[in-house]
Amino acid sequence: MNQDRPPLDPHPLSEYVAWAGNRNREPILGVLKEKLPKDKGQVMEMASGSGMHINFFAPHFKHLHFHPTDKDVEVFNNIKKLTSDHGNDNIADPAHLDLTKPETWFNLDKKAKVSAMFCINIFQVAPISIADGMMECASHLLTEDGFLMIYGPFQIEGAFTTESNKEFHDTLSGYGVSEWGLKDIADLKKAADKHGMELKEKIDMPANNFSLIFGKK
Repeated sequence: MNQDRPPLDPHPLSEYVAWAGNRNREPILGVLKEKLPKDKGQVMEMASGSGMHINFFAPHFKHLHFHPTDKDVEVFNNIKKLTSDHGNDNIADPAHLDLTKPETWFNLDKKAKVSAMFCINIFQVAPISIADGMMECASHLLTEDGFLMIYGPFQIEGAFTTESNKEFHDTLSGYGVSEWGLKDIADLKKAADKHGMELKEKIDMPANNFSLIFGKK
């Protein structure tokens, strides 16, 4: 285990989340450089948290307009501060989006379709039930050739891909919070299928993570 790793704390403004974000942002940026549109478009982040990822990515895609969202409005000031500190003029103000409440899914311009959506490291501590809302939201907001990228560690058909991922799952489960733990890609695929979406690509990432690319059928 990395000795510099802070104690596990899923709060979006915690030292642990900042540590994890700094570790994974370059590999994720590499995937986005390959996948994001080369022309103008709208890109939305679900569960933006502190705003560290969207503010790191946005300067690399000046032709795109980014939309941070989160269900917790308490993080909005931090997102705005990072956006201001970085001088990122292609990031909108954060919008409230709760995947269990469809009325919050359409905070963007009603005419604007989204070319891409991404969600980073949420399912370790979020219930798998939000996958339904995530896929339904994506099916409504994405362009026909748009994609949803979900990044994180997952089980595959009930199996762990590495011993370290099993240890991470056991650590999360040991906190006694029912929704904490590595979720199964099979369950994300089931949620996608219900809403006209499908897994298009599974990209192996460093530290035993995956970038899962979903799109419309």
